[in-house]
Amino acid sequence: FLEKSPAVELPIKFIPKCAGRYCCQILLKSSCDVRVYVVECIVNAVRAEAELEFLSPAYQAVTQDIPISNMSHQDWKFEAVLEGHSFYGPPVLYVGPGETVQYPLMFKPIAEC
Repeated sequence: FLEKSPAVELPIKFIPKCAGRYCCQILLKSSCDVRVYVVECIVNAVRAEAELEFLSPAYQAVTQDIPISNMSHQDWKFEAVLEGHSFYGPPVLYVGPGETVQYPLMFKPIAEC
């Protein structure tokens, strides 16, 4: 016959400074028990929206470098999905921890539009 132990709350306050993956271990010890809890928090950056306006003569390309800054401690892999005609850019972009990488977005109209 096992008696159920009363639940004990362990309040944890987590205040991340930037987006990233945060891992920690919580070690609880008593005279008759040892427990390790692994806690992992994933913090996403606030989604930002931007608008770019391109003016270019027909058949001439214009490229806008868009800075992507990774302030986390993890490698980032972006997959770019470009919607609309005449836009080009790399399909994948890698940004290392603490790095800023330029994403070259090109607009090359094939006709007046």
